[in-house]
Amino acid sequence: MPPAASPLAGPLTEPTTDDLRRIRRDLHRIPEVDFDLPKTVAYVTRELEAARAALLAAGERAEVFSPCRSTVCLWIDRKSERATAIRSDMDALPVTEETGLPFASEHPGRMHACGHDGHMAMALGLARHLALHARELPRSVLLVFQPAEETTGGAKVVCESGVFERLGVDRIFGFHLWPDLPEGQIASRAGALLSASNETTVTFCGTASHIAKASQGCDALLAGCRFLREAYAYMRERELEEPCLLKFGHMVSGEVRNQISAHTRLEGSLRTFSLEMGARIRRELPRLAEEAAGREGCGAEVLFSEGYPPLTNDPALFSLAGGALPKLATVGSPLLITEDFSWYQQWLPGLFMLLGTGTGIPLHASTFDFDEGVLMRGLEAYERLVRIP
Repeated sequence: MPPAASPLAGPLTEPTTDDLRRIRRDLHRIPEVDFDLPKTVAYVTRELEAARAALLAAGERAEVFSPCRSTVCLWIDRKSERATAIRSDMDALPVTEETGLPFASEHPGRMHACGHDGHMAMALGLARHLALHARELPRSVLLVFQPAEETTGGAKVVCESGVFERLGVDRIFGFHLWPDLPEGQIASRAGALLSASNETTVTFCGTASHIAKASQGCDALLAGCRFLREAYAYMRERELEEPCLLKFGHMVSGEVRNQISAHTRLEGSLRTFSLEMGARIRRELPRLAEEAAGREGCGAEVLFSEGYPPLTNDPALFSLAGGALPKLATVGSPLLITEDFSWYQQWLPGLFMLLGTGTGIPLHASTFDFDEGVLMRGLEAYERLVRIP
């Protein structure tokens, strides 16, 4: 359980690395998943209420509220026409921790294996800093703590709540800890940074027959193989136009070795960096499946999950951030992974950044860990970004 006394309780002082470390470790002990985050939401709310109390005592306007399910926000109202938002995700993963850390997960089968505990620590440290420096802000600030980044996309629920329109938010910033960057390095890029993802399922239905009478059957396995070959050839052509990826990792077909298969199912994932290319490929794959099925007398169905949109950073916002963060590095090429921060960018200009841990320990690994000293670099960046007029 998190401590009864919050590290932000009592008279507020400037957040230190020790403060961020304590917060991260408190949260690391209580990982929760999807929208079911009662302990995490209670902890974050307590921290934000401490910051709100200090703001009100200083004569500032501030509110802690929930615009939608399992979401907590701190609103610092500077009566500006426009506002800046900062986003942190709160959910963990269904992973059994194997770090051996003294502050390891107390919830069996759940772990903060993607660094969201660190993301929360940085944003809560920012709340504390802003409680002491609100009068320096050129515009209002909204801190957003959201659920379900790892599952169904809690960011979309936040956007659909109307909170950004209601409060005049016209830009949003977010971070992700990144093991493959040097420790403490901050990096991003204008335009596409992370891909869209659509889970792709292709099913072929044929007619079973004994292989001795193969002509009486309709071979769903052969139809699936034909489709796979044609789909990959089609994707090689698309990859010459812009980066994209379609791969199938699971294929199930047939019942026994001496019977023509009546059913084949392929499961894979489509990754694209533009809405246009994603829509184009999703239109074309059903045609390829129908052609492959038709040659064998089979039927075909192609289904795509909604997935997350491509994460595309606003070039003007990237330029503004570069002025505020002189050491902001540029990521050379977009990355074929996904993040639901991309939903915010469908509503308003957004900039997503990567904060290096330098460990090389993969995200989602049961051994994921990092030196909390890097969190101060992220907090310092947030402090600069909210001061951009």
